[in-house]
Amino acid sequence: MLAILDYDAGNIESVRLALRHVGGQPEFARDGAAAAGAERIVFPGVGSACHCMDNLRARGFDRLLAESLAKGIPILAICIGMQLLFDFSEEDGGVAALGVLPGRVRRFQPPNPFLKVPHMGWNHVATPRRHPLLPSDLPGGDFYFVHSYYPEPGWEDPAVSHFPSGNGRPAGIVYGVTEYAGAVFASAAGTGSLFATQFHPEKSAAAGLGILERFLKWDGSPCC
Repeated sequence: MLAILDYDAGNIESVRLALRHVGGQPEFARDGAAAAGAERIVFPGVGSACHCMDNLRARGFDRLLAESLAKGIPILAICIGMQLLFDFSEEDGGVAALGVLPGRVRRFQPPNPFLKVPHMGWNHVATPRRHPLLPSDLPGGDFYFVHSYYPEPGWEDPAVSHFPSGNGRPAGIVYGVTEYAGAVFASAAGTGSLFATQFHPEKSAAAGLGILERFLKWDGSPCC
């Protein structure tokens, strides 16, 4: 079973159609019990952090994600799905998130009025380290974004020197880096059998479909 978590966080039909296009047979899961037997999980979403966290907890998806990660089940998080994996989001006055990845989610503060928020459209993703879901040819490619907040990991990752030092937890989660409106942020990250993108693979043409296709075959190992 390939489960797409449905917690009323935006239109997820495009994710289902993209997965079907690359050979998957995804099913929507409306609560943790419905996805308990999933062999792989897609955790997408568009919306506000507070609303999404409330719905995740109400439907038991917070427990499902923790248990699935502990079992090594492949998980792909997209957009706000990625943001909610961090410790805390500044959105909605401050929201405690899932804490799977250390760091915060911050709002873009453009240095001039010509840079608009949300960050919407194509942008470059540099890939400082390899991952089985990313194209094998470093240093990166272009993907499609729609977001007003961005993930900032909580420590200095040696692969990405732009990030400030933080709480001292192990480095090595950052797999993609993007710049916009004066911010350098993690546009792809992962740990164990979890991989997450701030960009939308389902809207990123061949490059994005390639990520989804590789996800269907991925065994959950972060090693290449």
